[in-house]
Amino acid sequence: MHILFIGYGKTSQRLAKQLFEQGHQITTISRSPKFDPYATHLIQDVQQADFSQIPPVDWVYILLSPDQSTAEAYQQTYVSPIESLAAALNGHPVKRIVVVSSTRVYGEQAGQEINDETTVYPCDEQGFLLQLMELKWQAACPEQVVVVRPTGIYGTSVARMQKLAQSRKTYPDLHYSNRIHIDDLVGFLALLICIETPQLSYIVTDNRPLPLPSIIQWFQQQLGLPILALETQQASGKQVYASRMLDSGFQLNYPDCFQVYADLLSQSA
Repeated sequence: MHILFIGYGKTSQRLAKQLFEQGHQITTISRSPKFDPYATHLIQDVQQADFSQIPPVDWVYILLSPDQSTAEAYQQTYVSPIESLAAALNGHPVKRIVVVSSTRVYGEQAGQEINDETTVYPCDEQGFLLQLMELKWQAACPEQVVVVRPTGIYGTSVARMQKLAQSRKTYPDLHYSNRIHIDDLVGFLALLICIETPQLSYIVTDNRPLPLPSIIQWFQQQLGLPILALETQQASGKQVYASRMLDSGFQLNYPDCFQVYADLLSQSA
């Protein structure tokens, strides 16, 4: 198949290489030059997309990422380009468009359990804009779109967690966090090609929600830092579970985040 990547960051790069090795043709669209030798790289403004000069596209992955976390950046990155991109894809024999969103569309923030059957109800403007992106793509290409909602992606660096370990002295004891290793996300995105009739959306997570302070404390122990004190408060965050991902037969390669963190720490030592 000819696979088009719209957005070519860390996840796209790993996925594109894997799919190329499986025999697929790869074209990428990004804002800056890319040089992976197994793909054809085009620089385009997604607000003015033009796919008329590329070979017929069979499959599309949309993995865009804003430069900032502001609502304006979310609007410009996720929502504004949809009309241009959908028009540019019109006329190509596209079987599937995989739109990577986020579990931020679920607004629960009091420790609730979330799964694929949970009603989407954002609690902030960024979450609302992600939901709007999903809805607009589903309206534009209703027979083709599959939405993928990963939790926090990790596995390339421990810099953020080291910074938290060094700076935090106290933390609410029941603030839940959720993760997916970047290579597990890549593996599931690749698996979608093999699913003849996919679900409309999938949560992708390691199904191991953990209180964030327990992770910070682990890092503090490894780094020989003072251990933060826990503040007893009501539960916050959310506990996210991926039922449809498991039903697809997909198996995680990285179910234990602490083993991954240990490996990354040893590599950075």
